[in-house]
Amino acid sequence: MKKLTAKTQYISLINEIGLVLEQGRKQVYQSVNIILIKTYAEIGKRIVEYEQKGKEKADYGSALLDTLSKDLKQRYGKGFSKSNVYLMRLFYLKYPKFQTVSGKLSWSHYSELLSIQEDVARHFYENQSINENWSVRELKRQINSSLFERIALSKDKQKVLETSRKGLLINNAQDIVKDPYILEFLNIPEHQNYSEKELEENIIDNLQMFLLELGKGFTFVKRQFRITLDNINYYVDLVFYHRILKCFVLIDLKIGKVNHTDIGQMNMYLNYFKEEENSSEDSSPIGIILSAEKNALLVKYALGGISNNLFVSKYQLYLPNKKELENKMKEVLER
Repeated sequence: MKKLTAKTQYISLINEIGLVLEQGRKQVYQSVNIILIKTYAEIGKRIVEYEQKGKEKADYGSALLDTLSKDLKQRYGKGFSKSNVYLMRLFYLKYPKFQTVSGKLSWSHYSELLSIQEDVARHFYENQSINENWSVRELKRQINSSLFERIALSKDKQKVLETSRKGLLINNAQDIVKDPYILEFLNIPEHQNYSEKELEENIIDNLQMFLLELGKGFTFVKRQFRITLDNINYYVDLVFYHRILKCFVLIDLKIGKVNHTDIGQMNMYLNYFKEEENSSEDSSPIGIILSAEKNALLVKYALGGISNNLFVSKYQLYLPNKKELENKMKEVLER
């Protein structure tokens, strides 16, 4: 028994050392990262100050950046490509107060963020990257899918600005629902014929990317969740659990246009989950019908009088027209 205890204590020691080492390495990385970003900001500041003394504007095509990049590379080696020198300058212009810069994001994150012209959109992606711990690849995907613009179109000006400053705060069911959802990562050609089963299987095969599109707090529970009523089996396509809202999220997939029977069926699923699957700690479940098409008027009337958290959203198999969405967002901000 003593030997077992000694062995257990030794394993515990190894695990504790591992945690200390991991924390130390993380702190070293963050320190190096902060120093690198601060250094680039200082370089950017020097370039801007040099411009202000002279007349040359260091835009991307300027001779100053060409010459500066060549001379810096020759003297100091890698890291001074024309694009990187340009980003250092732009970084200082967008973040003149270094104290506002997060040490949780890398220079690669900020390089992506600097590609966004609109300040409100850039601040949103910055805050959301921190809140959801996005990798650079995930950040790129969310920018390309116009996540901020899609969210902004369902809000008023004040809510858009608040979302920009703080990121997306999840307080209720409406906060986790998008319209449309972008499923370009499935790589299904726009005009290719496919079944609901094939769509579901493709989503499961790309579950990590689908969870990224759903947003923070989702955990996968089950596909084809069976519900038996009056000796008839019904199947919910996808079931998730939302850790923040503490509720089940049911998703049904429709490759055509959603109709009133689809909405009625999802309402039945939600009532079943409230009675049979919810624990005393769970909040009311949320139902999302993802359809290729929907008639807004039909959906409005079909949802009328339903007290459950039930939503109908479209999905797209291709990236949205970014310029069009940006213009619509500007209209919201100008109202």
